[in-house]
Amino acid sequence: MDIKQKQTGRRKPDWLKIRLPHNGKYADVQETIRKHNLNTICTSGKCPNLGECWDRGTATLMILGDICTRACKFCAVKTGKPLPPDLNEPKNVAESVKLLKLKHCVLTSVDRDDLPDKGSEIWAETVKEIKKMNPGVTIETLIPDFDAVPELIQKVIDAKPEVISHNLETVRRLTPQIRSRAKYDTSLKVIKHISDSGITSKSGIMVGLGETFDEVVELMDDLRAVGCKIFTIGQYLQPTPKHTEVIEYVHPDVFKKWEEIALDKGFTHVESSPLVRSSYRAERHVE
Repeated sequence: MDIKQKQTGRRKPDWLKIRLPHNGKYADVQETIRKHNLNTICTSGKCPNLGECWDRGTATLMILGDICTRACKFCAVKTGKPLPPDLNEPKNVAESVKLLKLKHCVLTSVDRDDLPDKGSEIWAETVKEIKKMNPGVTIETLIPDFDAVPELIQKVIDAKPEVISHNLETVRRLTPQIRSRAKYDTSLKVIKHISDSGITSKSGIMVGLGETFDEVVELMDDLRAVGCKIFTIGQYLQPTPKHTEVIEYVHPDVFKKWEEIALDKGFTHVESSPLVRSSYRAERHVE
């Protein structure tokens, strides 16, 4: 591969510069989220596509609170001791989806290793309530690993979202450095369980953490081996000075090459560019 990956510096390259819209659907979603104190990974995770997604009427709602039991070195979500689960959350989230007039809803959550069921029951009930209150809305669930306990993953599967996603986040070699408790092979087990169920499985990674081009290709093979159908690749951006530093800003041409390789390997849908995040253009993945 002769396309060079650009070394990081204090200035981001031009291809990472974005401009937020301030009108239309974006403004409506922004005001609704602010007024009703809704948790979204769009804001908690400092997503660079927040403006584009909100302008299209798509948002990623975060359940089970905004405090995570894990401390991954790439993630902007708060870490600590979470509050007890809100048993009314499934109904409240379903009402929020209706309030936001979403066509496609993406759900994610913090890790809840403090709970015996890792939060899986709230996950399942939330999907069911959304479908009950919002006929026609499609759902993607971006789930934690639930420690790869089959019974817990199955609860979400039985709720029948259209897509179930679980992110590998990074290549095998870098996983111990970047993810706090999660393990590469544990995540592959989760994705295999989803794939084997017949529901569309999805995963995503960040690059610019020090991985090689070929390591990303090897990761693709690992995902295809467990039946993963949808794959996303985006540039890692350091959320605060306390988080892992960016090793390099990967050129858009490299992302394009990875996209071509991934499609050749049999993924049915691939999003690969610097500003891609896991739920970017997620409504297309249902199609």
